[in-house]
Formats: sequence, structure tokens, C-alpha cells
Amino acid sequence: MQSDKADSNRGRCMVEKQWKKFLALIGEVRDLAAVLELLEWDMQVNLPENAAAGRGSQIETLSGIHHEKATSKALGNLLDTLERASFPPGSFEQALLRRAKRDYDRERLIPAALVRELGAAGSAAFGAWLKAREEQDFSVFAPHLERLLELKRSQAALYRPAGHLLDPLLDDYEEALTVAELDPLFGVLRREQAAIVRKAVERGLEDDSFLRRKFPAAKQLKLAEFVARRIGYDFRRGRIDQAEHPFTTSFGLSDVRITTKVFPQLPLSCLFSTIHEAGHAIYEQGIDPSFDRTPLADGASLAFHESQSRLWENQVGRSLPFWRWLYPVMQKRFGGELGGIPLETFLRAVNRVEPSLIRIEADEATYNLHIILRYELEKELIEGSLSTSELPEAWNAKMEEYLGVIPPNDRLGVLQDVHWTSGGFGYFPTYALGNLIAAQIWELAHQAIPELEEEIAAGKFDHFREYLRANIHRYGAKLPPRQLLKQLTGSETPDPRPFLAYLEKKFA
Repeated sequence: MQSDKADSNRGRCMVEKQWKKFLALIGEVRDLAAVLELLEWDMQVNLPENAAAGRGSQIETLSGIHHEKATSKALGNLLDTLERASFPPGSFEQALLRRAKRDYDRERLIPAALVRELGAAGSAAFGAWLKAREEQDFSVFAPHLERLLELKRSQAALYRPAGHLLDPLLDDYEEALTVAELDPLFGVLRREQAAIVRKAVERGLEDDSFLRRKFPAAKQLKLAEFVARRIGYDFRRGRIDQAEHPFTTSFGLSDVRITTKVFPQLPLSCLFSTIHEAGHAIYEQGIDPSFDRTPLADGASLAFHESQSRLWENQVGRSLPFWRWLYPVMQKRFGGELGGIPLETFLRAVNRVEPSLIRIEADEATYNLHIILRYELEKELIEGSLSTSELPEAWNAKMEEYLGVIPPNDRLGVLQDVHWTSGGFGYFPTYALGNLIAAQIWELAHQAIPELEEEIAAGKFDHFREYLRANIHRYGAKLPPRQLLKQLTGSETPDPRPFLAYLEKKFA
């Protein structure tokens, strides 16, 4: 009996010792990943014009070191040992092992040389993309895109046979997502949203000329910071900078940064992009602090991340209650530009439906059409049925077919997004899925908080933010995305009906 007890104690001590080694090792992996993110952030925010080559070498070197640490035999042995320890289902330990094992198995399939090549190619592609945008010439970026496609095809081919070569890349951003699942869903969205857009446009375009006047950049930034702070972005653990393409990045739960962009004659662009990125950051800042320096210190998936940013940007930020609170503040700060414009007129302009060229400026009714276009094109690029030289023409053709507009140049067309510069193929669909999940959460939040709209109209967001924190944020990546969605809604897959009903009620 005493011998059995002694053996049990020795076993527990061994597991505890291995667990401490495991936490230390994955902490080092996360630290290296955070430094890589810092280099990427600096590249988009501060990098001098001629520094891209040097930054590419730094990213290539550090990517190799990170990959080596993340796929080390020592980590694999620890994972094998700890998996046999049988931690309780639903525990922190069990969830962390599941996520770490998934990351390890996927990373281990990729050769270190390929990781370094992707890092260097992405850095070079970003510099070429900036130059191509400046010159409005896709051919400057085209060879870099082709190189990234070659590398990502090689990466996708390393995984188990899939229904489509894009499937493993989709899985990088949204666990278990496949082309077979997306194609019918996007078919429904394309058809239904096109009909809603037609009805809205037939009513005539709302006047938004008063939003095309010049609004001082400094005032725009101050208003954006004011709103971000009010809805819950913690500036003690973050900051706002400007970048060519707004984004959010996290170096740990105590350092989550956002960027925005100012257009003097498009004042709502800066505001909404800041609210959008603040939604991402509030999610990260709301994760259980005990998850820091582990793979659980992340969102459940990119679709869940997008659900939070789109929820704050659209369901909250474009609503009547929100502007009952903010419009008087904005009028006071921009008195000359908005004086005499009634709230109702302003709100109609905010929610104007108009097929347009730029995804990040698109209204709610047309936004998913921009996403579906990109998804279809990158699917063809990955499978090789569309060449990079054909891409600008194919882009323009789909823009005309889906939105009725044709880009006048490459900058406003095929060069408008930064995602492909880092090889982010498979990312775009998560935006559309995020819209669907956001609409589902919005319905649930109204049921849980009957006074929600009154609180928003009073500029009070704590109740809503804490609802999101309790039901989504605090879990981080502890739950797989489908499990979290089922816990919230009863279904493992996003339901398009609440989103389409929301659009129909609002626009059609």
C-alpha cells in the first residue's frame, strides 16, 4: 500500500517536473514569435525606405530560430510524455496540450529552409507592394507574388491529402475550414447580398457630401483615440500608430497595439478602422492572464477575431444608439464641418450602401462580396488555374460582375490589400465568417442585456464588453472555434440567417 502511494507521488513529481519544462519551452517559443511580430510591426510602422533588405535578413534568421525551437525534439518528447498524464477534460493543461500539439504537428511538417524562405520573401514582397502601389503598377509586385505562391503551394502539399490545395492554408487561420464548406456558404451569401444591395441602391444613394469636406487629421486621431478608450481599449497595455494598412498585433497580453490611417476628406475611415482594430485588441486584452506566454493567449480563430472587430465596428459603431451618444461630441469637435447636419441625415450617410472599390471602406451590405471575390481568386491562384499575370484582369472582371465597378488603376484594385505580401492565402474568408458570427452574438447580447441599446446611447459600453469577455474573450484559444461557437449558439458552424436578416432589416 505504501509502495503504491510512493509510486503515485513519484509519478506526480515527474509530471510536475515535465510540465515546468514544457511551460518554459513553449514560453521561449512564444517570446521568439513576439519578437518576430515586433519586427513585422516596425516594418509597417517605422521602417526607413531603404531598410527592407536588412529587415528581410533579420526576419529570415529569426524565423529559422523560432521554427527550430517550435519543432524541437525536446518539445515533441515533452508533448508525448504529458499526453500520457491524462489531465482532466476541460482543464487548462488538457487544452494547452491540445493546442500545442496541433501547432507542433503542423510546424514540424514544414522544413526550416522553407520557413526562412517565406520570411525573406514576405519582407521583400512588402517593400515591392509599397512601391507597386506608389507607381500603380502590379508588375512591380507580380514576381514577388509568384514566389510566395510557389512557397505556399509547397507548404500546402506537405499536409495530408485534402479536398483542395487551399484547405491546409484555410486551416492555418480557421481550424477545420475547407473549400467544400465555404463554396456553398459563399454561394448563398453572394446571391442574397447581391439582392439586398440591388434593393438598397434602387432607393437612391444617400447624400454624404458633407463627409467629403476636409477634417483635420489631428482632430480625427484624437476622436478615434477617445472612442477606442471609451469602448474599452486599455492604453496602459497598448498604443495607436499609423500604417499603410490598419492592423492589430500582440506581443503578449500586456502589449497589444493597433494602427489606423487618416484620410483628411474621409473622417469616418479613420474612426471606423480604429474601432475595428480596437475590437481585435479588446479581445486579446480580455484573455485570461494566466494564458500569457502560451498558445492559449490568442483568439479562438481568425473568424472569432473578426467577429469582435466587425461587431464593434458595425453593429455598435454604425447604429443609431451609438451616434445618439457620439454625434454631439463629433459636432462639437468638428463644428464647422458638421454644423447644421441633423442626426438622421448623418446616420443615413454613415450607412450609405454603394458598391465601391476599396474593401476596408465598403459598407456592410457589400463587404462580403469583396471577400468572396478575393477567396475565389486566391483559390484559382493556389491551384494554378489563374496565373499572376492574369490576376489584374480577373480582379477587375469580378469587381464589375459582383459590384458593378471597375478599378481605374492597380492601386485601387488588385494592390489594395497587404495580406498576400506575407503569403496570407486562406485569411480572407475569416472576415466573412466573422460577419456571420458577429450577427449571431449581437442577437444573443440583446437577449442577455435588454437595456443594451439604452446603455450604448448613453456612451456606456462596460456591460456589453463584459458580456463578450465572459462568454468569448476570457477563453482565448482554450476551446476550438467550433466548440466555442456551439457553446454560444448551439451550432458548430456559422449561421448566415441572422446576418442576412440584419442586413435585410437595415438596408432593404
